[in-house]
Amino acid sequence: MLGALHESLGPRNGLPRRSKAELLEALRKDLAAIPGIQATFGQPIGHRIDHMLSGTRANIAVKIFGDDLPTLRNLARQVEDLMRDIPGVVDLSAEQQVEVPQVRVEFRRAALARYGLHISETATALAAAFRGEVVGQVLEGRNTYDLTLRLAPSKQASLATVGEVLVDTPSGFKVPMKTLAHIYEDRGPNFIMREDVQRKIVVTCNVAGRDMGGVVDDAKEVIEANIDLPRGYYVEFGGQFESAAATNQRLALLGVLVILGIGFMLHVMFRSMRDALLIMVNLPLALIGGVAGVYFAGGVISIASIIGFISVFGIAARNGIMLVSHVRHLQAHEGVTDFAESVRRGSMERLAPILMTALATGLALIPLALRGEEPGTEILTPMAIVILFGLLSSTVLNMLVVPALFVRFSRPTDNAVATAMSGELVSDGGAL
Repeated sequence: MLGALHESLGPRNGLPRRSKAELLEALRKDLAAIPGIQATFGQPIGHRIDHMLSGTRANIAVKIFGDDLPTLRNLARQVEDLMRDIPGVVDLSAEQQVEVPQVRVEFRRAALARYGLHISETATALAAAFRGEVVGQVLEGRNTYDLTLRLAPSKQASLATVGEVLVDTPSGFKVPMKTLAHIYEDRGPNFIMREDVQRKIVVTCNVAGRDMGGVVDDAKEVIEANIDLPRGYYVEFGGQFESAAATNQRLALLGVLVILGIGFMLHVMFRSMRDALLIMVNLPLALIGGVAGVYFAGGVISIASIIGFISVFGIAARNGIMLVSHVRHLQAHEGVTDFAESVRRGSMERLAPILMTALATGLALIPLALRGEEPGTEILTPMAIVILFGLLSSTVLNMLVVPALFVRFSRPTDNAVATAMSGELVSDGGAL
């Protein structure tokens, strides 16, 4: 097994270099063949974030709450079997909760009352025998060590040793533990997880090739359709998708505020609703390229992609401002009275500046867009791809669609109209 794992990690004798997804797939396949191993692949920062969000080191945690541990384990196995067929689910595992041998001590209240003992005193004596009790301190130079009293390490917790532990009574007698309690061997869980003062068991998984929201929706659907939860048992979902959903809502709100802010500022600057709307046309033009970028990047809309959409909206609005403001400048200050001619001339004169700014931004994003497989680019690459494709579509369509819409729906400035009317009057007067 270790040889196969080493072969997965090491060089492959001149074969093409594998991508990150291919390497992880090979690791999952090799580790799945080793009994008793539950592998979860990720990065240290991602694991810390997952642990803070859900208490596990996985993207999605399905928490099953209830009272009876065997019932919880049975429900966890059913959930695990159902989620195994959901596309995009990887590193699926349930908590490895197993029965381990235990020595149980059940105090007999009648025997304790006969010797004038309390349960707390007897339990303290039992804990001191095997876990130890600090009775003093030892000084060695500047170092201080606790002096702990306990049974010899050779006396492990067994039925015989636990039964022979002596307990001091108020009358001065020493009574063995087997006289005060029922001691027997039993089996119990190796650990019990709790949350909100309730027992729980967790089924965890990561997501590959899909968005976490879609995987969670599919998991909820199959669990509700195939598992009849007993009374008092319920399922909760936790993990990164909760944070992602809250962040998406926050970014959606900020995106709307950004669009409204851009429109308000444009209306204040140009004092024309038509000009502001013509510039805002660049936003859906940029959206076309951004959606194409998401499609070519794998079809998953992430937080980084949404940030890319918001960023490209600002760049697209800037290109529209450059075009519309120059057309108005030609009409108001350079005496171009023919409206269609001012739009054509303004588009030609602003072609080079718009292309220059777009190329400068695009060339800076190309290295990030091409390094999607490199470590540390998981956030930068989707954002760069969205901005790059959105910038491409907005720049091209801005020079084709906006001038046509400008001629069709806009109108000359008041200065241009007045200049044209005065020119007509002068020509008419000369003719007369």
